[in-house]
Amino acid sequence: MAPSAGQFRPVRYLAFFIGIIAVLYGLVFGTGDHKPIPKLGIDLKGGTRVVLTARTLNGGPAPQESLNQARQLIETRVNGQGISGAEVVLDGNNIVITVPGEGGDKAKELGQTALLGFRKVLDQQPNQPAPPATNPSQPPASGSQQPSGSQQPSGAQQPSGSQQQSSPPPSSPPPSSGAPQGAVAPHVAQQPSTGASSPPPSSNPPSSNPPPSNNSGTSSGTGTGAVSPEVAAQIKQARDIRQNPALATADDGGNAQAPDQAAIQAAYATTTCQGKDPLIGNDDVNLPLVTCDQKGQVKYLLGKQFLKGQDITDANASPNTQGAGYQVNMNFNGEGSDIWAKFTAANVGKQAAFVLDTAVVSAPTIQGAIPGGNTQITGQFNQKTATDLANVLKFGSLPLSFDSSDAETVSATLGLTSLRAGLIAGAIGLGLVFIYCLFYYRLLGVLTMLSLFLSFGLVYSILVLFGRALGYSLDLSGVAGLIVAIGFTADSFVVFFERLKDEMREGRTFRSAVPRAWVRGRRTILSADAVLFLSAAVLYLLASGQVKGFAFTLGMSTVLDLVIVFLVTHPLVALVSTSKALSKPGLVGLGAAHRESVSRAAASRTGPAVKEA
Repeated sequence: MAPSAGQFRPVRYLAFFIGIIAVLYGLVFGTGDHKPIPKLGIDLKGGTRVVLTARTLNGGPAPQESLNQARQLIETRVNGQGISGAEVVLDGNNIVITVPGEGGDKAKELGQTALLGFRKVLDQQPNQPAPPATNPSQPPASGSQQPSGSQQPSGAQQPSGSQQQSSPPPSSPPPSSGAPQGAVAPHVAQQPSTGASSPPPSSNPPSSNPPPSNNSGTSSGTGTGAVSPEVAAQIKQARDIRQNPALATADDGGNAQAPDQAAIQAAYATTTCQGKDPLIGNDDVNLPLVTCDQKGQVKYLLGKQFLKGQDITDANASPNTQGAGYQVNMNFNGEGSDIWAKFTAANVGKQAAFVLDTAVVSAPTIQGAIPGGNTQITGQFNQKTATDLANVLKFGSLPLSFDSSDAETVSATLGLTSLRAGLIAGAIGLGLVFIYCLFYYRLLGVLTMLSLFLSFGLVYSILVLFGRALGYSLDLSGVAGLIVAIGFTADSFVVFFERLKDEMREGRTFRSAVPRAWVRGRRTILSADAVLFLSAAVLYLLASGQVKGFAFTLGMSTVLDLVIVFLVTHPLVALVSTSKALSKPGLVGLGAAHRESVSRAAASRTGPAVKEA
């Protein structure tokens, strides 16, 4: 049997809800910045969102550990560049960088993720315009991202054990790393004995099938980052020519054969230093490499990678202690220090190239052994160019290579317009619901609107607290979820009120119909909200990007709908039913159901009399 209205104490439920609201808004005004303003996404307040997708040749998924490490390194890079309010999150197999406000240019630079390594310079030559390709079906393989400027390092060794770079800085640093570049100075370059002009001729043709790559830097990305067959063919062609094992000697490249003059010339000719290098993220660190400097005016023949960028523990810029300008201080971990000490001791007078995504950032000349890993790179640096190079060395190395699969920039004006449009849409939705409820349910419709406003206050406070505690940002898709939830919340009230009409049609009074209608109606409300919540949860788990915001707010609103119906709507209706003045059927929108009940009762009384006559 359904409980009577006297057994239900609606005031307790309303007091409990008021207590919840008081606690939530106490946290809103007592924590964080004490302002009741939710954290907004970039599409509402303006900013930039960059989605990075790991590169892959076979479409296999990237290891979760590598993705987590890459996210942490990118976050460190964000903090190191002083970008305020930025977020770096792992969204499935993608890394999403969100920068609010006007820091869009910096956000796009962060999307140019890099793999940093150290290789020995075997040979170099100035870049000259390449002759027309004899085979137009084969696109040239590039060795640089920005074809301008040049660099040639040199200098004198400092007593502390330093590498010198005396080349002048450029007018603007390269966008991908900010590394300093200078003018070519061939008269001070320390050329190693092995080069394009020194090795004896060889009849061995360039290898078309290099051994499989063991490159730890070769990307192993997400399925969405798989390259097309055409791009894969370009990468293979670039590997076959520019990473031919015949390019280096046994000491420099790990091959038993002597350098192949024809292979070296073919690699130089193929490397045009224009466009995006197809080997970015796909080069083999265990093979030699022909590439360009970042400004595209010098071509380098490099040996295999002997030291990883991950072995750098710190890099910073400071005033030059031996003269004017600035220097870059670089430290290695224990293993890196040992490798660096042995390499510098065995290659005095030769160059070591700092290679960032296959482009040479800097190639200073080694003037002496550098034990302990504490290295100073000096030259004609100003504060900015020194800081840029330090950032490259410190933050440039990632365990994976990424492509910027999506970069979206929204101006603050457009964000405010979107926010205003969302608020207008919500107001229109609430207005339509209010008109409908007021027309059909009268006083019950007023209770419905009161419940919706209290629901909005509950949702708003939770959004503010989630933004502070969990970093949740409300975006346009989240606003859409809240607007859609208005209809589902109103549906719960409609189910309850329609059950009230059914009870009154059976001849019950409004007061006795409320508890019975609630017991039967809440089952339907619970079932409907459970199905909706499961749908939102599945959508949240399977979706990516902004769709998650829609699913999150929809699922949260569904849970809060139950709180409102159980703690506000039902108690308010129960209170109205106990008042003689407010419980009149016509006032609460149940007049038609009451009249139908009276008609049925009258028909049941007159039926036997007609039969007796």
